[in-house]
Amino acid sequence: MTTDHRSPPPYMWAALTGAIVLAIYYATLAPTTAFWDTSEYIAAAKVLGIPHPPGNPLFTLMAHVWGLLPLAAEYAARINLFAAFTSAAGAGLWFLVAERWTRAILPARGPRFAAAFAGVLSGATAWTVWNQSTVNEKVYTVSLLSIALIVWCVVRWADEPEGDRRDRWLVASVYLLALTSTNHQMGILAAPVVAVYILATDWRVLLKPKLLLAFAAVAVVGLSINYVYLPIRAGQYPAINEGEPEGFFSQALMDVLNRVQYAKPPLSQRIPSVIDQYGNYWQYWGWQWGRDLGPMRALATGLFTALGLGGLWTLLRRDRRAGLAAGALLLTLTVILVYYLNFKFGYSYRAGDPAITNQMREVRERDYFFIASFAFSGVLIAAGLAALIRGIGDWLGDRVPDARRYLAATPVVAVALLPLLGNRVTASRAHETLARDFAIDILESIEPYGILITAGDNDTFPLWFAQEVLGVRRDVTLANLSLMNTDWHLRQLRRRELPDFDPATAASIWRPATDAAGETLDENPVGGWVRPTDPVFQLSLGQLDSLPEISQAPEGPRMIDSLVIQFGEEYLTKSDIATFLLIRDNLGRRPIYFSWSDGGYPDTMLGLTPYLLSQGMVRKLSPTLIAPDGDRIVFDQGMGFVDVPRTRILLENLYRKDAATWQRPRGWVDEPSMSILQLYYLVYGGYADMLKSQGDTAAAMAPDSIAELVRRNFR
Repeated sequence: MTTDHRSPPPYMWAALTGAIVLAIYYATLAPTTAFWDTSEYIAAAKVLGIPHPPGNPLFTLMAHVWGLLPLAAEYAARINLFAAFTSAAGAGLWFLVAERWTRAILPARGPRFAAAFAGVLSGATAWTVWNQSTVNEKVYTVSLLSIALIVWCVVRWADEPEGDRRDRWLVASVYLLALTSTNHQMGILAAPVVAVYILATDWRVLLKPKLLLAFAAVAVVGLSINYVYLPIRAGQYPAINEGEPEGFFSQALMDVLNRVQYAKPPLSQRIPSVIDQYGNYWQYWGWQWGRDLGPMRALATGLFTALGLGGLWTLLRRDRRAGLAAGALLLTLTVILVYYLNFKFGYSYRAGDPAITNQMREVRERDYFFIASFAFSGVLIAAGLAALIRGIGDWLGDRVPDARRYLAATPVVAVALLPLLGNRVTASRAHETLARDFAIDILESIEPYGILITAGDNDTFPLWFAQEVLGVRRDVTLANLSLMNTDWHLRQLRRRELPDFDPATAASIWRPATDAAGETLDENPVGGWVRPTDPVFQLSLGQLDSLPEISQAPEGPRMIDSLVIQFGEEYLTKSDIATFLLIRDNLGRRPIYFSWSDGGYPDTMLGLTPYLLSQGMVRKLSPTLIAPDGDRIVFDQGMGFVDVPRTRILLENLYRKDAATWQRPRGWVDEPSMSILQLYYLVYGGYADMLKSQGDTAAAMAPDSIAELVRRNFR
């Protein structure tokens, strides 16, 4: 049996592969936003904003257009579907690559298609690929699509007859390399495949002046989005404008594109050893092929590792050009990428090792950075399966008719179902709504025109989403402790135009006169709340830019009217100074709150415990010392001063606690983001303990049971 390497590509079968993968993703799709960067990117797509460096303009533009399509009722679900579609489209392209590369291995068309499909399916259902394709947490599914498309373009170029018509594929691959870099630098990791194919097929094309000019022209066009869209849109001050890269070729633009904000160390400075960094990658590789399989996970990892390496070896033997290209891409996506990223110890890598402190670890798992290697491995697995079918068929020999011997060996592709079955529980995002519901809960805890001080990504980005996408409580000003160390966040806080509070769309407790339980709220003034017209900072933009990165704390307490601030550290960061300024400029004029997710920051850093009144998941800052007031204000050892009526109303009538209490089949999977789930446990459990200490055990039963249901989701 022989096969023609120049026979038409099986586009229909590739489309079917993509459709099957998309169906899997759709069945497990997140219905709304999620934690980490999901909310930031969905909100950025909605408002045509600029997310964190490197700005990702291609993603923002593509997702914004996609979001206009009436594909789902909730905007977040539409953007999640964008992630699913781009990843599934990439799977379809990987099928084309796998089928083409395995023609030299397995001549029988049907079995070869089965091997290509099975391999690509295993890559598409690898744990990280699947998990990242069911919610738009990052921009990497667009990069997956870009890498697959670039590889397919250069493969098609090599199969075309010589001439200008053939070179259009090569020009397209160069254009896509430039264009995908404006989504994320991950996409340019396909460049080694282009180089291998040019050198191994026809290096003389590089001597064509016309073609070199075309390369330069399309590269400039592809890169232009970074240097045109970002500065223009930044200068229009969208609601999400991280880094504010306004000004063509400005330093701010260069800093965003070069990710200066993250202050990565030089490659020569390894944080853990290189061995540990590669060990961390191996840990993530071990998650991919059956994370739900318990003790069987190691066997699945070994099986798919052997299939992938066997496939690469077979490609090198039977189609050296394809083998070299595959090897170059695998090397780039693993060994070189791990070295380049230079991560700290993984969040759970060598867990329990007392020599590794939290400061030495990444704040979350970083497996998603290697998503392309897991997806591309499906192509190598396809080659391994093709080689296995060929080997079994040849072994059968004359015992089976020639036309059927490879077909008889084809059932071995069933091993590709292992990742599908072994990851289906924890890779799924179906039914998960906690991030959205948490955001609404905490925003509706704030009085109109209040300032809420939050800590980091997971207690801030969902709130951005709720405000900018859902339109929930846009009158609340969000100040992030981590981001207040940057000039651009402080400028945005001062520049922000405060929207009017709309009681008709707010929670019932903020409507005139009564709350959901029919109780009058003392804070609800006659005629409603008055919108402040002055900025939250009295300092000018220039003065805010001049705040020092770090300074020595003043000696002794600082008074703001009757409130006393006692700094708990010898040195203050820019964020500490900004927090002090927010209090100084707004106390008594705007309600000021700290989220319970800030932990003990306002207590230990600012000494504000006697001025903080706990109301559900937030703590309101009082301008005067708080004193117990019968059953209304109670001091509790765990929660400090508690506004009992307000907390009861929030916890019993307002909060969407079902999102925290529903029992996940394997508990909360992403341990680094479990702090938000724990927040519900701490608040409901703390409230129950407070009621018990007052002797009201009957009233404590309901919040106690809620806390217990939340606790059962902890791993």
